[in-house]
Amino acid sequence: MADGSWLLIRASCTEPLLRIYTEATSAELREAMLVSGERLVRGN
Repeated sequence: MADGSWLLIRASCTEPLLRIYTEATSAELREAMLVSGERLVRGN
């Protein structure tokens, strides 16, 4: 994102799951990005 925040979704190489990582400029933005990442993964 323009402020340097980012979101990464990747498949685990050792377990049948996806991992969601994020770094943001505020706790509120971090939580919003995690929710968005989960929605992408779940197809909502």
